[in-house]
Amino acid sequence: MKSFQRITMNHTQAVIFDLGGVLLNLAPERTKHAFEGLGIGDFDRLFTVFKATPLFDRLETGHVSPEEFIATLRKELPSGVPDASIVEAWNAMLLDFRTESLRFVESLKATMPTFLYSNTNRIHYEAFQQTLRETTSYPSLDVLFHKAYYSHEMGHRKPDPGGYLHIIRNEGLDPSTTLFVDDNLKNIEGARDTGLQSHHLKPGESVEHVLASLR
Repeated sequence: MKSFQRITMNHTQAVIFDLGGVLLNLAPERTKHAFEGLGIGDFDRLFTVFKATPLFDRLETGHVSPEEFIATLRKELPSGVPDASIVEAWNAMLLDFRTESLRFVESLKATMPTFLYSNTNRIHYEAFQQTLRETTSYPSLDVLFHKAYYSHEMGHRKPDPGGYLHIIRNEGLDPSTTLFVDDNLKNIEGARDTGLQSHHLKPGESVEHVLASLR
């Protein structure tokens, strides 16, 4: 039987959750295949080029609009591909929500301050909120947390320390008693640099198990 790490920090007084890979399942390869189906021959190369430029950073910090982002992608596609198909391909990586994890977060909210901090963009935001409404009883992720923070609204994205510090200051949190949970090690390291406690959620782990002692 696989063993799991549990969080047993009795001094934890608040928790900040990541979204993708923690509460929402992701499959980035689905977006790759979707864009290749639209006519992009080497999406890995294109994605690497885009990641090396400010494009994705600016999209996820709200400095590039969805329309501008789509227009940039369109330059790599055959003519005539509709915007709806580009958006569908971009959203293909978003899968289903981890409903047991959502229920756990909902119950934890009754005992301590809980927050969401997600690197995302307006296109993905609208898609996963719609999926949440269609597949769960929750009208919005916002109802599960005392406050949800999204990078495209904040102007900061992980692992930039500015985002963590904004949440800490805005909510009056003590970093030494605030736990940050993320599946991306770079984001965990960024959180630790600001004094936050952290847990790197690994494949096969779930928040309702590793944080069970906090409820």
